[in-house]
Amino acid sequence: METRYNSQAVEGRWYKFWEDNGLFHAVPDKTKEPYCIVIPPPNVTGILHMGHALNNTIQDILIRYKRMQGYCALWIPGTDHAGIATQNVVERQLAAQGIKRDDIGRDNFIERVWQWRKEYGSTIVRQLRRLGASCDWSRERFTMDEGLSEAVLEAFIRLYQKGLIYRGKYIINWCPRCMTALSDEEVDHKEQEGFLYYLKYPAGTGGEHVTVATTRPETMLGDVAVAVHPTDQRFEFLKDNKIILPIVNRELDLIRDEAVDPGFGTGAVKVTPAHDPNDFEIAARHGLKPIVIMDESGVMNENAAGYKGMDRFKARKKIIADLDAQGLVEKIEPYLNAVGRCYRCDTVIEPYISMQWFVKMKPLAKEAVSVVKKNKVEFYPVRWEKVYLHWMENIRDWCISRQIWWGHRIPVYYCRGCYKIQTSDPGQDVKKK
Repeated sequence: METRYNSQAVEGRWYKFWEDNGLFHAVPDKTKEPYCIVIPPPNVTGILHMGHALNNTIQDILIRYKRMQGYCALWIPGTDHAGIATQNVVERQLAAQGIKRDDIGRDNFIERVWQWRKEYGSTIVRQLRRLGASCDWSRERFTMDEGLSEAVLEAFIRLYQKGLIYRGKYIINWCPRCMTALSDEEVDHKEQEGFLYYLKYPAGTGGEHVTVATTRPETMLGDVAVAVHPTDQRFEFLKDNKIILPIVNRELDLIRDEAVDPGFGTGAVKVTPAHDPNDFEIAARHGLKPIVIMDESGVMNENAAGYKGMDRFKARKKIIADLDAQGLVEKIEPYLNAVGRCYRCDTVIEPYISMQWFVKMKPLAKEAVSVVKKNKVEFYPVRWEKVYLHWMENIRDWCISRQIWWGHRIPVYYCRGCYKIQTSDPGQDVKKK
């Protein structure tokens, strides 16, 4: 007998025995009460990490326990197509060959992704087996399977018809590298050392100025106002005067809004609605029109005066140098800032106004809040209930559209004559008109 337990010699042999003898396979039985778990599908590009190990072990314990109790227990496995992550992997493979996805076109690119999935997309499934997960592998699914794809389309259409999905122009998280919108959950906020720039905006007359503090001076070219808190009396000297935006010499109004934190910087903030979500809401309340000063790749556009064609971060350095030459940089301080990055490629995201599809979250969150307040759902530890309610009661609409090729296409078509939107029913062959 071996003196040490040899997992490789034992576990693989027994797991094969379990599978070969159908011990994880659930057969419907009217005499048994059903108990079913659908695995939260891990990304097809992924590998097991501690979160997977913990989550799936708990599921495995529950399903085995119910199986031993005599339930008709079924644990359904599957993987998620991981749109952005998978597309990035295949794009990197093509780049190594000197090929861009646009060179081969959408259809050929999708074919390449399916090939990749066939060759490399089962790593995490093999690892789940190695972990001993008692899934019914005969029922394994993939989110791009035909049946699941139809379910996604049907869910979209039902929500759209109920008015819970809409298309609108709103500020979203944009990845200039992946060239797609991201939901709030797909943005990783990482603290990094940066700078807080104190910039002087001259008044129209009188030789006075107002100093604003910003971490992103390149966006000043899209400023539409300067805002202060309604109770802040430090800026009364500007109430009958205009503020001049440096470089572009555009006149700005001084507005008062409760969203401004008097304790941040000087208490006066630049309002750039096309490139900041809070500024977007401030501008909407005051009827101010946003000015987009970058393109989708993070390069300054025609609204950026003499900085057109410059990368956003190079433009930042050039703008500060130009302002400093005019004596309009009051000071620059080191500043620890939480910067949003794309969860897949780590590129700094750009808040960006774009036409996208959204799910209305307030009506959906209402019931989720209600069951907690009625004590139908309890939190352990209790302190997390406040965190949950704060999040649900302040939830924003969810951006669900992505500008990528791999994934479920939104089932919406536009008439070229009248521009009327038409949604297609699953199974119907609806062609673009």
